[in-house]
Amino acid sequence: MTPELTWLTLTAILAASLWIPYIVGVNRHAVEGQDAFLRPHDLTAYPAWVHRAHRAHLNLVEQALPFAIVVLIAHQAGVSTTLTIWAAGLFFWLRIAHAVGMISGAAGFPARPLLFTAGWIAILVIAVEVLRA
Repeated sequence: MTPELTWLTLTAILAASLWIPYIVGVNRHAVEGQDAFLRPHDLTAYPAWVHRAHRAHLNLVEQALPFAIVVLIAHQAGVSTTLTIWAAGLFFWLRIAHAVGMISGAAGFPARPLLFTAGWIAILVIAVEVLRA
């Protein structure tokens, strides 16, 4: 398995697990009159961190698909360079930092948008390497 696929696998595990803080928050802070199975919840009725946990999950899902596509195309095309390996690893760690910063509230403006943008750039770096091959 290439390093890029390893980073993709770790990113998939993160995406598959990032719903947990949101669900913990929704269940820990039950709101009177709010059906536990009603989706989507009225997030304004919950503490701010619960809303941020929901957004952190959605933000990762928004970037995980393009990341997965370019990594899988790179793998299929036999493209694995120092640049793609570093970009894939950086993407994963940026997404960890984004999730932790967003849920905790520590990464406000401009940190959070910069982390998201850096992840986008990492995706573009891999895509450019694929297109150059």
